[in-house]
Amino acid sequence: MLKTNVGTTDRVIRIILGIVLLAAFFMLPGMGYRWILALLGVIALGTGLMSSCPLYTLLGLSTCPVKGT
Repeated sequence: MLKTNVGTTDRVIRIILGIVLLAAFFMLPGMGYRWILALLGVIALGTGLMSSCPLYTLLGLSTCPVKGT
């Protein structure tokens, strides 16, 4: 299972951004770069829904609050 490294605020922003980018993909049929919008939208939505970002893992970042011991 993937390690959770996306905090609540980051997660909400990613989900909203993903939905907006996917909506832009469908609303801008004549734009040449709309496939990039779709790809970025799917990535943002996916990482937001899974609460895990592979890029954060590679860079050693986390926006999740650290649990106290």
